[in-house]
Amino acid sequence: MSLIAEHGSYVPPVPAKGNDMTTRIQAQSGPRRHIWRLMGWGGAVAIILTPLIAMQFTAEVNWDDTDFIVAAIILAAIGGLIELAMHISKNRYFRFGAMFAIFAGFMVVWSNLAVGMIGSNDNPVNLWFGGVLMLAIGGAVLSHHYKGALAVAMLATGGAQAAIGLFAGILGGDVRGGLFTIILSSLWMISGLLFHAARRPG
Repeated sequence: MSLIAEHGSYVPPVPAKGNDMTTRIQAQSGPRRHIWRLMGWGGAVAIILTPLIAMQFTAEVNWDDTDFIVAAIILAAIGGLIELAMHISKNRYFRFGAMFAIFAGFMVVWSNLAVGMIGSNDNPVNLWFGGVLMLAIGGAVLSHHYKGALAVAMLATGGAQAAIGLFAGILGGDVRGGLFTIILSSLWMISGLLFHAARRPG
């Protein structure tokens, strides 16, 4: 018997609460995700434009074409890695862990290219940070086969960087560079703890 025949008037069906809630969440998260993406890539463009604008007013900032190309490549890589992390998992701990790791890697590369983490950028000790980055990259590769590899690798990366800061920096005579290196290693540690938290159920 139809609804019209039974009640005398048509009563539209009530959508299921679960489906309605899911639709509302998806409708809200879409624009929000695009806003964050626009802010992120817009910020990267702003970083590139900042030295270009500064060069018009002061001679202390003097970037050449190579500087701008390298900066653009690094920022594009950072943005791409963040986009990949957002796509891989919706777990907020995983996403924040990925952001901390990406930012830590960026700071290591940028600092070494600019002035060098330990001493000047001509100091061969700074080549050791290539091994630090390899630890982090190796953990990302192994995480496809071992669930806990990412958290362990980030903690190991932080420990390795702190060790370089202590022995090659503080004990080697560059106290300021050593302290900076050790403080920066905390980003890797935080990333490892966040990746560990992402594995917990619930």
